[in-house]
Amino acid sequence: MKNFHELNGLELDTLREIGSIGTGNAATALSGMLGGEVRITMPEVRIMGYNEAIDWIGGPEAITAGVLVRLSGEINGIMLSVQQLKFVNLVLEHLVDYKIEDYADLTDMEKSVLVEVGNIMISTFVNALSELAGITIRVTVPCFAVDMQGAILSVPMVEFGGQTDYLMTIGADFIIDQNVVPCRLLLSPDVLSLNFLLKKLGVMDA
Repeated sequence: MKNFHELNGLELDTLREIGSIGTGNAATALSGMLGGEVRITMPEVRIMGYNEAIDWIGGPEAITAGVLVRLSGEINGIMLSVQQLKFVNLVLEHLVDYKIEDYADLTDMEKSVLVEVGNIMISTFVNALSELAGITIRVTVPCFAVDMQGAILSVPMVEFGGQTDYLMTIGADFIIDQNVVPCRLLLSPDVLSLNFLLKKLGVMDA
């Protein structure tokens, strides 16, 4: 039974490959939604402690939007799409021809747009993971929240903090209309699911 901090080089490289393929597919899905080219920089996939992950996405007190789904089936866990204001405005400008100054300005319709974008990106990532590992993963209806990043990250901390203090972070930059916007995804499977996934991928002995 392995925890995130016990993974060897081959296992980490395999998770990085999943992150790279998943974010590439997410960029393709976003391109289809926005009706224009979306390029993506080389993703950085890291295993981080919760506090380190919070600092990596901007610090605990930074306000951000988050779209969160729970994973079930052969993998149990949580996946979170962090939507910083620059990303939010590029999406809104393309889809509803409107920009906001502050998250408090979001209407219900605009929140629905952001939920749909986050859900499609997460679902595309999860589908890539399912196909690579040959497993079935279901996702719940997404939840949307605007809060301090420390509060948003408290959800996986509360749910899985007793099993592990680490999670998989995937970061890259989307390039849309010459604008560079950050893409931040966080994946937190429970420990049993992590071990099952590695076995299915053939990088850990059964």
